[in-house]
Amino acid sequence: MKRICAFGLAVALCLSPAIAQTKKQLALVTNAAADFWTIAKRGVEKAQKEHPDYSMEVVITGQATAAEQRRELDDLLARGVSGVSISAIDPKNSTAEFNKVASKAVLFTTDSDAPGSNRAVYIGTDNVAAGRQAGEEIKKALPKGGKVVMFVGTMDADNARERVQGIKDVLSGSNIQIADIRTDGVDFAKAKSNVQDALAKGGVDCLVGLYSYNTPQIYSAVKEAGKTGAIKIVGFDEDPQTLRGVADGTIQSTIVQQPFEFGYQSMTDMIKYLAGDKSFIPANKLIIIPTRVIEKTNVAQFQDSMKQLLAK
Repeated sequence: MKRICAFGLAVALCLSPAIAQTKKQLALVTNAAADFWTIAKRGVEKAQKEHPDYSMEVVITGQATAAEQRRELDDLLARGVSGVSISAIDPKNSTAEFNKVASKAVLFTTDSDAPGSNRAVYIGTDNVAAGRQAGEEIKKALPKGGKVVMFVGTMDADNARERVQGIKDVLSGSNIQIADIRTDGVDFAKAKSNVQDALAKGGVDCLVGLYSYNTPQIYSAVKEAGKTGAIKIVGFDEDPQTLRGVADGTIQSTIVQQPFEFGYQSMTDMIKYLAGDKSFIPANKLIIIPTRVIEKTNVAQFQDSMKQLLAK
């Protein structure tokens, strides 16, 4: 009897890797290593709990380049991935790679779109609309006009270009001038030095951070320069330091997205797609997740919601 049990256990152990390998793999590929994506990961984790028959992962893109994302996608394809949701760093130069993925697996985009590719759907922010929200906040910060410098990782990404376009739409015809747009290649040290350089040159009234890590670097540089209050700040996303800056009045406001939903809906909708259900995809292939303006009046409540979301 013991021999039979031992044999049965051995068979079970031998079969378990094969069973594990039958799980379809889904991946979320980020555009950078930033706290923003930690929130998205929580959404993926929720989807994983709800769908244990799938294997889900978040691939953190350390070097924010199209080449790095191509390498990551090739690795996922080699491992037989069934679905990928990606924040496109450089969609124009990634179309061939994205189409290769789409020919072998389900391809979604999130956060930053690649509309020229064969992706099935985009899940994320209407970045032009979010840019317009930021533009209105800039106007509130500079009622008498002034000069603005914006900071972002790369202008190759659709989300960056669209946010800038939205801001320009709102500021058009006003007495507010966009003096410069500084890129940093998602290098945090360069992001801060860009701000320090702009402050040293002077003649700027408002600094705008377009990526999640930009506003904390602006916040830090402005405080170190002793220009708190003298320089207005408008940001994007919900980095804890950004929220502290809004709470203490250093930052006028920040436009927040819902990265948790980016992660969660990417996974759950890919599962629907793989099961043959495409009814959730709108005719324009855009699933828009609304943004919010966080300012001093609502920042404490929002901070509490973030703490609960990130608690483990």
